[in-house]
Amino acid sequence: MITSTVTSKGQVTIPKAIRDFLKVGKYDKIVFIPLEEGKVMMTTKQAPASDLFGMLKHRKPKKPVSVEDMEAEIHTRRSEREKN
Repeated sequence: MITSTVTSKGQVTIPKAIRDFLKVGKYDKIVFIPLEEGKVMMTTKQAPASDLFGMLKHRKPKKPVSVEDMEAEIHTRRSEREKN
């Protein structure tokens, strides 16, 4: 069992073993889902590629890429990362 302490400000540090397990890092989003009997499920927030639109205005792709192609590439790379 891995534990952490709630600070006076209501903050909790997620232990490294859990961050590694969830594959989260700096600025990643965490979702808390209340369950029954005082339990909470914690997971990562999966954002669609369309949320990234316009983020890199200084870079123009040589060839336009559709949102569907981006989603497919994200899924492929996430699957590869989870295998490691």
